[in-house]
Amino acid sequence: MKKMFKILGFLLVGIILALGCLAAWVGFSDLPEYPVQNLDIKLPSDSISLARGRGIVENTCAHCHRGEDGKLSGRLFLPETEGFGEIWSGNLTRHPTLGLGRYQDGEIAYLLRTGIKRDKKMAGPFMMYPNLSDEDVAAIIAYLRSDAPSVQASAVKRVSKYSFLAKALIKFGAFKPLTYNNQPVLAPPKSDLVAYGRYLATAVYECSSCHSANFETYAVLEPEKSPGFFAGGNKIADHEFNYTTSRNITPHPEQGIGKWTETQFQMAVRAGIRPDGTILSVAMPRIPLSDEELSAIWAYLQTVPALETTVEK
Repeated sequence: MKKMFKILGFLLVGIILALGCLAAWVGFSDLPEYPVQNLDIKLPSDSISLARGRGIVENTCAHCHRGEDGKLSGRLFLPETEGFGEIWSGNLTRHPTLGLGRYQDGEIAYLLRTGIKRDKKMAGPFMMYPNLSDEDVAAIIAYLRSDAPSVQASAVKRVSKYSFLAKALIKFGAFKPLTYNNQPVLAPPKSDLVAYGRYLATAVYECSSCHSANFETYAVLEPEKSPGFFAGGNKIADHEFNYTTSRNITPHPEQGIGKWTETQFQMAVRAGIRPDGTILSVAMPRIPLSDEELSAIWAYLQTVPALETTVEK
C-alpha cells in the first residue's frame, strides 16, 4: 500500500511539473511564426479603382482602425476585461516604421489573404479576407498608398498585450491564420444581382460575420456554413464597448426583415433607422453604399434561408 501511495505521489508530482512547464511555455515563449510571401501584385492608378478602394477601406477597415487622430492609426479593439488581454488594431497609415509604409504591396496582399503580418506573426482572427477579389485587394492597397487624409503617416504606436488565455488559444491552434492557396479570386459580374450581392455581403462588407450566430463559429472561407447564417444573435460592441445583439436579417416575416421594403432596408443601412422609426445601435455603422450595391445586397438577402431565430432585444 505504501509503495502504491509513493507511486501515486510521484505521478502527481510529475503531472504538476508537466502542467507547470506547459504553463511556462504558454506564458513566456514567443507566439508562433508563419511563412510570409511578397505576392506579385500590380496596383491600379485610375480614379475608379481608387474610389473603389476608398469605399471599402472607409466603410469596412475604418470601423476597427480609425484612431483618435481621425486617421487609420488603430484603436483599442478589445479591453483587458474581455479576457484576451489589451488588443489594439494596427496602424494602417503610411508611416514608414509604425504603419504600412514598412510593408511591400505584396506583403499587404498576403496579410489580407491570410492574416499573417510581415513579422511572421498572426494579425488576429478578424484580419482575413480570403474571398475578396484580386481586383478589390489591389484597389484597397492603392488607396492605402494614396494621399487620402485617413492614411497619412501617423506616429501612433500601440502594443497589444495578450492574456494567458489568448496566448494559449493561439499556440494550440484555436486561433490560426489561413493558408494562402495561390488561386485567382474574381468578383461576380454586377449584372448578376444576387451573386454580386452575396459577394458584397459576405466578402467585402462582411455583413454575414456580425449577423451570424457567433464570431467563434463563423466560417470565413465558406460563410454559408456558419451557424445562424444572417439570423443574428452575435454579441457586438460599439467603440465604448457597450454590447448589443446583432439582428436577424433573413427574410423571415416575423423575426427577420421579411416585411421590410428595399427602401426601408436602404434607410436602415445608410441612416440607422428602422421602419418603425427606432434607431439602430451605434455598433451598426452607417454605411453610405450606392443604390447599386444596396440593391444587390437586398436581392441576395431575399435568397437566404428564412430562419426563425428570435434575437434578444
